[in-house]
Amino acid sequence: MRKIIAILLVGSLASVLAADSVKVEARKEVSQYGITWTFDKPAKTGQFITGDWWVIGPVTVVKVNPAPGKGFVSGETKTIYGERALADNTDMRNGSMIADRCGFEQGYDSRSWYNAALSKKFPLQLQPNESLISTISNTNFPVANFCKEIMWSSESKGSYALKTAAVLTCLEKEPPADAFRPCYVGRKKEIYREKDIKWELLPRLRPVGTVPSWEQYERYFQRPWIENMLEWGQQALNANENQPNYGREHARLVSSASMLLCLDVPTERKRKLAIGLIQYGIDVSGCGKNGGQWNWGGGHSSGRKWPVVFATMMLDNPKIYDLPDSCVFHEDAQTYYGKSWFGATALWQMVFHHIPLGTYEDKNPAEVEKIKWLNNSEGYRISCNAMAWVGTALTARYMKAIKLWGHDAFFDYMDRWMDPVDRYKSMRKRPDGETTSFEPFEKAMWDKYRNDAPAQDMSGKNMMWVWKGNQGSWAPNPKP
Repeated sequence: MRKIIAILLVGSLASVLAADSVKVEARKEVSQYGITWTFDKPAKTGQFITGDWWVIGPVTVVKVNPAPGKGFVSGETKTIYGERALADNTDMRNGSMIADRCGFEQGYDSRSWYNAALSKKFPLQLQPNESLISTISNTNFPVANFCKEIMWSSESKGSYALKTAAVLTCLEKEPPADAFRPCYVGRKKEIYREKDIKWELLPRLRPVGTVPSWEQYERYFQRPWIENMLEWGQQALNANENQPNYGREHARLVSSASMLLCLDVPTERKRKLAIGLIQYGIDVSGCGKNGGQWNWGGGHSSGRKWPVVFATMMLDNPKIYDLPDSCVFHEDAQTYYGKSWFGATALWQMVFHHIPLGTYEDKNPAEVEKIKWLNNSEGYRISCNAMAWVGTALTARYMKAIKLWGHDAFFDYMDRWMDPVDRYKSMRKRPDGETTSFEPFEKAMWDKYRNDAPAQDMSGKNMMWVWKGNQGSWAPNPKP
C-alpha cells in the first residue's frame, strides 16, 4: 500500500511540474517580473522550476528593459542613527551586474555603495556560467515593505532604492527539466534537482494556532532574494518586491515558512513553498562560497543559516553546506556559553554595531549602560532576534538537524528564551518578549510540540565569536 501511495505521489508532483514548465525553444527575448532581456538572435532558452530563465551561451544581450542609465532626483535619506542610507546621485538606475563575489559595492543603483565599474553596459556577451542580475529602480519614496502584512504600521513603508530584481543564467547545456536555478553569485553553476527532494524528512504535526496563508508565504519565496550585498547597506538595496529589507524579517519569514512545512498537510500543498525555501538555501550557500558572511549588526544578518541546512538535508547533498570558515552566520556569532550576571549560561551578544562589541550579559547592567553602542545590546536581543527564530529552532529539532547545524548554543539559548518558567526572577525582572515569538502561530506550535521533539545528539561544536581589535574569530567555548 505504501508503495502505491508513493507512486501516486511522485506522479502527482510530476504532473504539477509539467504544468509549471514552459517549452524549451529559441527565443529572441525573455521577460520576468517586468524585466526583459533581448538577444541579438534567437537563443535556446527555458525556465528552472522556480520560473527563472536560463539561456544557452555564449549569447549577446543587446538590451535590457527598463534600460539602465541616468535617473531622477529622489533626495537623500538617512538611517535612524544618522548615517546616509541613500545619496541623491542620479548616475545609475535599473542597473545590471554579474556578481563574481559578494561584497560592499554594487552596480544596480547609484544612490548607495555604488561602483560604476560593476554596472554592465549593453550589448553584452554573456558567457556560460555567468548570471546576469538585472533590476528596476524605485522612482519615489516611501514604497511598501515587501512583507508589510506582518510589519508594524510605522515600518510598513520605507526608502528602498530597488523595486525588482530578476536573474538570467547562462549555461553551456540544457539543464534537466526539474533543475533549481544555480546561485547567481560566482561562476560555478551547481545544478540541483527536485527529484532528489527527501519529502519524508518533513514532519507532519497537527496545526495549532492561527495558520498563516500558504499563498502569502509562497509569494514571499517566489522571487530571488539577492544576497550579494553585505552588511547594513543591503537594507536600502534589497528589492522591495522580491525580499525583506531587514534581517529580522528575513528570519521571520524563514521561520514561519519552515513551521508551515512541518504541518500535516499533503505534500502537494508543501511543494511550492519548499522549493522556494530550498532555492533560497542554494543561493545563500553559493554566496557563502563566494565571500558571503552574515555576522554583522544587531538584526541585519539574521535568518540565512537555516535555509542552507534545510536545503542540504532536503536534497541530501553535503556540498550545499560545505562552506569556508569565512562564512559566519548571525545566529551562531550571537549565541554562546558563559555565565550571566543573573545566572543563565546560554547567552546572547550583539557582535557588531558601528564598532566590534564585546559581551554584555555577563556584566552588571549599570556598567553596560555607560558603554556606547554596547548599551543597545539588550534592546536588540529583545526586539530583533530570538522572537524571529522560534519556528526555525523547532523545525530544526523535528528534522533532527541539530548535529548538522553545528552550534549547540543556539538551541540552548532558544530553550532559555521560550522557557515558561522564570528561573532567574530572584535576580532580575524577566524582559517582555521572552517566551514568545513575533508570529503567534510559531509560539502555539512551540508550546504544543517542543517537549515532544525527537531526542538527538548535539553537535559538540561549542565555539564563541570573539574580537581582537577589529579582527573577529572563533574561540573554544565549552558548555557549562
